[in-house]
Amino acid sequence: MLDTANEVLKTIINNGYKAYIVGGYPRDLYLNKDSVDIDMCTNATPKQLKEIFKSSILPKQEYGGVTVVFNNIRFEITTFRKEIKYENNRFPVKIKYIDYLIDDLKRRDFTINTLCLDENGEYIDLLNARKDIDCKIIKTVGNSDKKIEDDILRSLRAIRFATILDFKLDDELKKSIMKYGYLLKNLSYYRKKDELDKIFSSPNAKYGIDLIKELKLQEYLELNNIDKLVITSPIAIWAQLDVLDKYNFSSSEREIIENVNEVMNLDLFDNNTLYKYGLYVCTLVAEIKGINRKEIILKYNNLQIKAPNEVTLKGMDICNLLNKKPGPYLKKIINTLEEKIVNNELLNNREDLSKYVLENY
Repeated sequence: MLDTANEVLKTIINNGYKAYIVGGYPRDLYLNKDSVDIDMCTNATPKQLKEIFKSSILPKQEYGGVTVVFNNIRFEITTFRKEIKYENNRFPVKIKYIDYLIDDLKRRDFTINTLCLDENGEYIDLLNARKDIDCKIIKTVGNSDKKIEDDILRSLRAIRFATILDFKLDDELKKSIMKYGYLLKNLSYYRKKDELDKIFSSPNAKYGIDLIKELKLQEYLELNNIDKLVITSPIAIWAQLDVLDKYNFSSSEREIIENVNEVMNLDLFDNNTLYKYGLYVCTLVAEIKGINRKEIILKYNNLQIKAPNEVTLKGMDICNLLNKKPGPYLKKIINTLEEKIVNNELLNNREDLSKYVLENY
């Protein structure tokens, strides 16, 4: 991917402009970490980039940037700019294109994200990014109050970077996040969930959650029960936070959370619970309750059936046994067989099930 990115840089440079890889990729490369995206910056305007790359460009001019597809890889390229005015503590509504990299870097959020790479793979470090990376500290570029007030999402980004990279937050940054924490109420639930998902998904999630509590953001993020939280998988964390009616969850996430909350009040070792809710939900609850997952897995694996279609006596078999046409009675019989098999009152074989049906119906 880096070789392709360098081709893009050289294409821009050969057309008379400056261009660099910036942000997460150089930072992660310096840390010997994998990175999935490469972002670039240049003094070429979106219009000029369109002239260079023509049909390879996907439109993205809202914030002075474009997406270039090169060798089937997408690259986000933004023009050097100053963000002069922000709206709703989030969006730059007035920008000005500029010519110098240093001025573009000054608008960015944290020093660790200002490290650049040129087309030869050499680091360009104008704001001491490597020093802060080496010190494992996250600082804002410039005045922390202004950075956080201008874009309150940066407070969650700071916690996310600290969590994922296992860095500390600069003391001034902490003060600014606490000072403007109330502005998180204005941030969309979509954006809040996106950042929190990344924090909760980290192996270092406890550190991120502790930072949220230390900076007293739980009230503004509406994270109920955070003080009682058991750190497990992301979806189990969400289930404990009692935010289903506030945050934007997918239908599958919502179903899992609802099921987890139901099972929390049930006997995990009951066959009916295991059968109805399945192994995934039950092991999530086991993690929250501090129950050994292996015990749940063993109990689940000992169930005779895991799904209704595993019952060996089918609907038409029952009709033939009773010499009846299909009707409402059939569902009742099948449900009874299913329940008795799950509770080991009947063996799941055609002979035993047929005998039961003939004797009782």
